[in-house]
Amino acid sequence: MTSPTQRSLKLLRDAGYQVAILEHWNGFIKRRQDLWNFGDLLAVKASQNGSIIVQTTSTANMSARVNKIRDIAEAQVWLAAGNQIIVHGWAKRGDRGKRKLWECKVRPITGEDFAPDCAELDSAF
Repeated sequence: MTSPTQRSLKLLRDAGYQVAILEHWNGFIKRRQDLWNFGDLLAVKASQNGSIIVQTTSTANMSARVNKIRDIAEAQVWLAAGNQIIVHGWAKRGDRGKRKLWECKVRPITGEDFAPDCAELDSAF
């Protein structure tokens, strides 16, 4: 079985993005670590301004990941710099009695997702 990260990696590459994996296994603490605690993949495309950080998860866990990103100051700075954050939620879907296929739900994170008290970060940079 492929991981959500591997599925998102393929999806983005098939769409013409150059993609780098940001998460890695840290054997010292025995857990996975990603960029700023939310970045699994970095995607760039020559025809698009800015870069995209992608958080990958299951569809059922998407809202928890969105809430987690809202609490990370670096996420708002990333967006303020003209970049994007997207959450990919993966689930197997299909009609009853038919073969189930992986589908990706895409949820962009915008500045509007952050609490109003974080607006002062914009003026600091």
